[in-house]
Amino acid sequence: MAVSRDYLAFVLEQLAEAGSIESRRMFGGVGLYLGAVFFALIADDTLYLRVDAESRGEYIARGMRPFRPYANRPQLSSRYYEVPADVLEDSSQLGVWARRALAAATHGA
Repeated sequence: MAVSRDYLAFVLEQLAEAGSIESRRMFGGVGLYLGAVFFALIADDTLYLRVDAESRGEYIARGMRPFRPYANRPQLSSRYYEVPADVLEDSSQLGVWARRALAAATHGA
């Protein structure tokens, strides 16, 4: 679950529109927070955002995979999904997706 410094810096720069995001190293990956709200994570240089019942479908429709911390236990569901590359590269679009992830995390979906 390694995260390179360059990738972390890129993601934080892309997320600047969403607010003052803090990163915290955890279990080989990185958790992303806005205030006390944990809404995203980075593992293996891949950004995952928190989803809820409303947003999950868009990730699935785009072929994005859920975060799977245990390769030998794929049946475990995740509330975090991989962000599409085109969204990650467009900071304004990523800001929209990040705000939805923040809402999902805040409402405990």
